[in-house]
Amino acid sequence: MSIVHFISYLKVEKKYSKHTISAYEKDVLDFKDFMVHAFETDLLEEAHYGMIRSWVVSLADLGLQNATINRKTSSLKAFYAYLLKVGSIEKNPLQFHRRLKSKQAIAMPFSEIEMNDLLSAPVFSNDFEGCRDSLVIEMLYTTGMRRAELISLKLVDVDIENRLIKVLGKRNKQRIIPLLPRLIPLITDYLSLRSALTEPLDPTYFFLLKSGKKLYETFVYRLINRYFSEVSTKIKKSPHVLRHTFATHLLNQGASMQAVKELLGHSSLASTQVYTHNSIASLKKAYLESHPRNKKS
Repeated sequence: MSIVHFISYLKVEKKYSKHTISAYEKDVLDFKDFMVHAFETDLLEEAHYGMIRSWVVSLADLGLQNATINRKTSSLKAFYAYLLKVGSIEKNPLQFHRRLKSKQAIAMPFSEIEMNDLLSAPVFSNDFEGCRDSLVIEMLYTTGMRRAELISLKLVDVDIENRLIKVLGKRNKQRIIPLLPRLIPLITDYLSLRSALTEPLDPTYFFLLKSGKKLYETFVYRLINRYFSEVSTKIKKSPHVLRHTFATHLLNQGASMQAVKELLGHSSLASTQVYTHNSIASLKKAYLESHPRNKKS
């Protein structure tokens, strides 16, 4: 029952997303299965670090990447932190566990040329779906919001008059993002076409399918992948790459790290610093091309 209570805790108190909760549950259950097969017990409260270390080794033997193993041990650490919190154990067996070293993969953002090529190309139809698709891409690129935040956006969250948008982020943390003036006529056109839908099934949501239902994650991913395949040869073309593009382009144009952090809804600057990679690369290129001491005589 401890796992059931843990999942309820993540849902009710921590307010994690369904996807995150599902991942945590699977990781803890995987460890429980390992305990049964390797140590002939399913009493997770009695596990010690030696058992967990054996699990980590078994995961590595299966060929799992260090980043994946770190995610699984993080889930397990959170589970034992919960057991400690409710008094089921006296100490967290993962208290002093050190994460495995892993090379952080950095998604390549779309270039400004790629963004302009797509948004100025005649690839969007003039009907409801074309207008919506264009606005989805513009909204992701000009606000940096997450895919889940875009999907859950409500009509009342978009303030056209004051050019502001209210975004509900992770852990129900709310932030306000300015809307660029160029988005206002796009939003107005979209809302006009949206109002013509026959009895929307999810009327409170801002973005809808033609059927009147709210968008879903796979739909948004496919939308981004389909349109960007027209202008980009990058392997990864996803909503998250657009978020990465938003941050990188702002930093390239001189925006402060603190400002980008607030716009992205990060809880710390450490989360935002990953986006400085391409910004630094851009600065380095400009520096090498422009500094007199690096020019050939």
